[in-house]
Amino acid sequence: MKSLGSIRRDFAPWNDPNAKPYIQFDKVTKKFGDFTAVNNLSLTIFEREFFALLGASGCGKSTLLRMLAGFEEPTAGRILLDGQDLRGIPPYRRPVNMMFQSYALFPHMTVENNIAFGLKQDGMPKPEIAARVGEMLKLVKLEQFAKRKPHQLSGGQRQRVALARSVAKRPKVLLLDEPLGALDKKLREETQFELMDLQQSLGLTFVVVTHDQEEAMTMADRIAIIDKGEVMQVATPAEVYEAPGSRFVAGFVGNVNMFEGKIAHGEAGAASIDAGNGITIRTEHAGDAATGAAVAFAIRPEKIRISSTRPAGAVNAIEGEVYDIAYLGDMTVYHVRLDDGQVVRASTMNAARITEDPLSWNDRAWVSFRPDAGVVLTR
Repeated sequence: MKSLGSIRRDFAPWNDPNAKPYIQFDKVTKKFGDFTAVNNLSLTIFEREFFALLGASGCGKSTLLRMLAGFEEPTAGRILLDGQDLRGIPPYRRPVNMMFQSYALFPHMTVENNIAFGLKQDGMPKPEIAARVGEMLKLVKLEQFAKRKPHQLSGGQRQRVALARSVAKRPKVLLLDEPLGALDKKLREETQFELMDLQQSLGLTFVVVTHDQEEAMTMADRIAIIDKGEVMQVATPAEVYEAPGSRFVAGFVGNVNMFEGKIAHGEAGAASIDAGNGITIRTEHAGDAATGAAVAFAIRPEKIRISSTRPAGAVNAIEGEVYDIAYLGDMTVYHVRLDDGQVVRASTMNAARITEDPLSWNDRAWVSFRPDAGVVLTR
């Protein structure tokens, strides 16, 4: 099966039936008293994969990371790394290192001593430590800051020191718990690409926990959407966005318009959906949904065109009233209230300085979209 969207790199072991998973969560449950943080969860991650656990606060993603690191033990189930069951193996004996959101740098130590700390604890010879620290400083572009202490660095520089310290021991797996949460927006965006390049150059397996959708979509080869301790979908960023497996995933990742209705007629993947109030939606992506089935039609705002007149030849076109407009510089977002009360969100790129078809508040407008622009969801 060919992946949706652009291909980040020639790397997709999850599509190879002969590929062996590197990390396996096998029917893992974790309870804290009466609270179930992780519920009978199974998940596979492959070697050299940049894998993201994405979900809202309290969904269980950090608990998964802590169990993999050895800070928590599963109540039930197994966690395997390279075929070895990790139960009972303490954190310091696992080929895993964890980078915390707080960075946890030693304030009294210099940058180079922070990076060298774990190597000294392992008894590595001094010449080798010096060489490894030099290698790490070069890798994260901090050679000129080697003698500084953490309080003399910016937030982004401290983040890179913590990263260098985490990978200095060359773990097989690097775990990152909200690694960019302390950075401002612009620096966070820059660091996302730095992390991707670093992971590629090191050839390590990265598992990152985040609640930031853009962060996961940018960095990860695959994303696991977690909700209430369960996996809702595992797929590449493009597949999660363009082909969500459920209403929950469609609503959680990005913005989406959802039309509830029933399949009025379906044939060979195409269908007509009766969305009520005289609205009929024609789609080419109904899958195997049967006639009469209750479904949701999900479509992203950027796939909807908005205009003051009904577009000629439009298969799907619905009239409403503009009740909100947000100008965001690179794009403008319109909220259109349909005659049945539903609000549709449409976004248009501001490619030209002057719009060809200006719309304002309270204007009557048409929203239209192609039959291949959305997806039908049965759950």
